[in-house]
Amino acid sequence: MATDLARFAGTVGGGFFIGFITGYSIKKVIKLAAVIVGLFIAALAYLQYQRILNVDWERVQGFSQNGITWVVNALAHISNKIDASHSGTLSNVGIPLVSGVSAGFALGLARG
Repeated sequence: MATDLARFAGTVGGGFFIGFITGYSIKKVIKLAAVIVGLFIAALAYLQYQRILNVDWERVQGFSQNGITWVVNALAHISNKIDASHSGTLSNVGIPLVSGVSAGFALGLARG
């Protein structure tokens, strides 16, 4: 009985920790990317204001929309690959690990 409880606590705690670290790091990477992109766009706007560059904002918007679409498609493809190759693993581990990872991921995104 005690062994089962220790295994359960280890599964939930380990999953929570992994989920928290993952969520925290993803939020930090997203923040860094947003700052870099924002500074780049601000630099373009400033250079256009100083009449050093002439920026075609419609083309910039189209390029950014294509980039976002590419990222969404890549993430969906990766998610489908992971789901297809690890579906048996998650069904063997069970609900405690998945729920711990989910809770940790949500808290990591909130705290990051």
